[in-house]
Amino acid sequence: MIIDNRGLEPPQPMMRTLKALDKMNNGESLAIINDRRPMFLYEELNDRGYLHETEPLDDGSFKISITKTGD
Repeated sequence: MIIDNRGLEPPQPMMRTLKALDKMNNGESLAIINDRRPMFLYEELNDRGYLHETEPLDDGSFKISITKTGD
């Protein structure tokens, strides 16, 4: 699943991402595309123990791949 959060103002991208993660099972992955690095989201993902990797894209946005692990 890919969620395109470009063009949204904070905190909408983070809220959309966490809502999608809450509906997923452990081991499932999600990719999001944001206009900027989601610094506050990183903190939340780390607190929940989720794995994440950020890739800068050519248009200046960022693709963040997240794998849901045990809550």
